[in-house]
Amino acid sequence: MKYVSKNKFLVLFSTLLLTTLVLGSFVKKSDEVEVIMTTSKGELILKLYNQTPIHRDNFVKLINNQFYNGISFHRVIKNFMAQAGDPNSRDPEYAGNLGNNSEGETLPAEIFPSLFHKKGALAAARMGDQVNPEKRSSGSQFYIVQGKKYNRNQLTQMEARINQQLEGNRVGIFLKDSSNRAYMNRVKVCQQNGWMDSLNVVISEIKNIVLKDVDKFTFSEEQLKAYETVGGTPFLDNGYTVFGEVVSGIDIIDSICTSPTLPGDKPQEPIIILSVKINS
Repeated sequence: MKYVSKNKFLVLFSTLLLTTLVLGSFVKKSDEVEVIMTTSKGELILKLYNQTPIHRDNFVKLINNQFYNGISFHRVIKNFMAQAGDPNSRDPEYAGNLGNNSEGETLPAEIFPSLFHKKGALAAARMGDQVNPEKRSSGSQFYIVQGKKYNRNQLTQMEARINQQLEGNRVGIFLKDSSNRAYMNRVKVCQQNGWMDSLNVVISEIKNIVLKDVDKFTFSEEQLKAYETVGGTPFLDNGYTVFGEVVSGIDIIDSICTSPTLPGDKPQEPIIILSVKINS
């Protein structure tokens, strides 16, 4: 029998150990949490993205605390999305407007171009830009995308509108900053006197400042193909955190989103989340 020398054994052991650690870290990183959501319309299986750990961990915490059990989808819109997560939706007698309350604190945005609003996307609801320029997410409210298909021309036009909104938001934030009061005063003078040409000059100056190091929004080829073939809600991209997707039961989302609704997009018949658990 041949024996391995001590030095060769150490080299071999080190190599095996390094390989094990590398493969182990890869497996751990690639593992994604799967969630089984049972609703009164049927069962969904969703996976949570590792790229959005804050939202993933918050969702898991709420699941472990059984927060979503008994929650209703309070807003459903055909060809758009189904939204849930307001704790008041548990009470069938609740007379107030649903969608205004959440569990826990808001979460910092985790918005990545590679995670987008294709059909079946799981995303965090949030307050609008005017009161929430940081795009922080609700502590518990989420929506699942149904959406619809778009052609390339529609998507090109949508890119232009998204960039206009981004420009407008940045200009608005700039003007609200007290250190930029001089620009705000110039804007007011132009508006009061109807000097539209001068106003455009001032806005152009501001845009040159706030957009100096900002790249224009464009859909990736992957996004374009998905929106043309599968569908989704592309106009929400770059504005909300997408932190997971439906991997089984997409037909259940179609069923939920096409349910008859009352004013305010509330389902006529309650659509209830019966249970949510981690798929172990």
